[in-house]
Amino acid sequence: MDKIKDLKNPSGPVTLKSGHKIWVDRNLCIGAATCIAVSPKTYVLDSEAKAVILESADEDTIENIIESAKACPVAAIIIEDAQGNRVFPK
Repeated sequence: MDKIKDLKNPSGPVTLKSGHKIWVDRNLCIGAATCIAVSPKTYVLDSEAKAVILESADEDTIENIIESAKACPVAAIIIEDAQGNRVFPK
């Protein structure tokens, strides 16, 4: 089983090694799994079919994680840079 990065907050926010902060808005997430198709190291769906963030997200590139957020049909993935500036969605 893949390890969840933060068991208390499985959908984030979590801070990556790059300093970026990512989280999934569980109210928006519809379980389309396009994020997983683009970035399988970063996300998995939980028992409620909501995306949660994996420990292995740190092995992914921030560019790929941003692409996965852009692939989400409901823009449920939010990304900020190390300074707290919104990277996606703008």
